[in-house]
Amino acid sequence: MGLILSPIVPVVGAQQSGSGLVVHRPAAALGALDNPLKGYCLYTNAGKIHRPYSMVFQYVSWKELEAAEGKFAFEAWEKKAWDHARAKDKHVVLRVYVDYPSKPSGLPDWLRAQGVQETSYRDYGGGNSPNYNHPKMVQAMERLVAAMGRRYNSHPRVAFVQLGLLGFWGEWHTYPRAELFASEATQHRILKAYQKAFPDKQLMARYADGVLAKYKGIGFHDDMFPEDTDNGEDWSFLARMRRGGHADGWKQNVVGGEMVPHAAQKWLGNEWAYTREMVGRSHFSWIGPYGPALDENVSLNYQARSDQLVRKMGYQFRLTEVRHSKRVALGKGCVVLVRGVNEGVAPFYYRWPVKLAWLNTKGNLVSEIKLQDDIRKWLPGKFQFGTVLSVPEQTGIYQLGVGVIDPWKKKPAIRFANELTLQSGWTILGQVEVGSN
Repeated sequence: MGLILSPIVPVVGAQQSGSGLVVHRPAAALGALDNPLKGYCLYTNAGKIHRPYSMVFQYVSWKELEAAEGKFAFEAWEKKAWDHARAKDKHVVLRVYVDYPSKPSGLPDWLRAQGVQETSYRDYGGGNSPNYNHPKMVQAMERLVAAMGRRYNSHPRVAFVQLGLLGFWGEWHTYPRAELFASEATQHRILKAYQKAFPDKQLMARYADGVLAKYKGIGFHDDMFPEDTDNGEDWSFLARMRRGGHADGWKQNVVGGEMVPHAAQKWLGNEWAYTREMVGRSHFSWIGPYGPALDENVSLNYQARSDQLVRKMGYQFRLTEVRHSKRVALGKGCVVLVRGVNEGVAPFYYRWPVKLAWLNTKGNLVSEIKLQDDIRKWLPGKFQFGTVLSVPEQTGIYQLGVGVIDPWKKKPAIRFANELTLQSGWTILGQVEVGSN
């Protein structure tokens, strides 16, 4: 049973068609700023977050996860990182690193003891780059990825998994020290390990060309958005996407990443038009771990553009027309047809259940029915879904609701960009009388 948010409300503007169907075209409204798996995905340790957000981004070192060989500390890390006040009720994007410039090495000590050498460098504040091609190193990375898959492939709180592990920050490069990076053979082994370990989770890589050109089931993250997204250089994010054959990959695989660190004032200021253009070209779904929501003492114009950015990224579902039976006899079916439009630049990337529900006049859930519709197919543009729905077994007036269910929270999560009543999270499409004949 759900909480009672408001009494039953007749649908304003509904009209009955000659076929006995109520036809309603819901008014548009501004989309939610914290809809799941889109918008801002932020650090939890970079200070107060000033705008609504739905996800948190969390780095973790390999050493923290596996300080002792074969003994994985996932639960201890989750308790520390996922229970952070700014992570409460938020989905998680994670990346494991070995070498984070200017920070202590993430290489487990037991691998050093097994002969994995490191090379010191001074770039980006300096650090020690491990020999990624050492047989012990490769085998241990494969074992770690397999363990992560057992832990997180089916974990409903984990939104996206970035490959990490290789290169500076786990970004799959050691620029300008290219000689320090993993061989193509090692890259292939790690990629195959991730794909085997995470068949049900969206993976993300930093670069789309080179070795990644052979892997079509992976998403990507641009960590210098929008400056390097499509700047005309052959090394830009989208140039690599095109070269790697991933230009249309966004239709199935998520694209997101970090805004140029500490530069949101510029990209929401004089370069705002360019930022909007890059959102459309890249089909970005989320921004983080740095993003505009971390900036404080900003102008109202800055806040407005920040919100516009969130609403354009990823999906934004607006219902354009609802048709349903006005009155149905017991034992008969209620016709339901819903049309809508995805006003965003990308789809939703998981097959979260789409359900219709009956609620009573007090707003309590009576029953719910899972539809066969696949939300991942609601690409930018028009979509529709519908069915003939079994009615409750007792006569009376019922509210007809729709919801997209978050498997983690086990309740409706995605809000539509419409002026529609919410009851216990369900979006109310209308009301139906169930009669005795």
